[in-house]
Amino acid sequence: MKASIKLTALFLLATTSLFAAVPAKALKTDATAVTFSTLAANKGIAVKAADAKSIVIIYDQYKNVLRKDVLAGNTSRGYILNTLENGDYTMEVTSNKQTVKKNIHVYDEGKTKTFIVQE
Repeated sequence: MKASIKLTALFLLATTSLFAAVPAKALKTDATAVTFSTLAANKGIAVKAADAKSIVIIYDQYKNVLRKDVLAGNTSRGYILNTLENGDYTMEVTSNKQTVKKNIHVYDEGKTKTFIVQE
């Protein structure tokens, strides 16, 4: 009885380690080309692009362009989001022929306007 329990535990451990050992395919796009970070006091997002020329576009939920910027060579620019009206927005960064999109939801939390960046 004890031997069968030990064998079952070893089998489960071995099969679990096989599945855990398979690495996920890494995307070559956004990890090195574009970096998103939070501004001080959670007022907005800072975007840093490693490419020499990158384009940042912010859309509202109706696909109207609210802001369009060009980032030149490894610079960072902050975007204040807590001044936007409540709703859903999309931030699109095109860098090195690759596009990264982040969905942003702006809402009121008590008396403070805040936002969530959806992955």
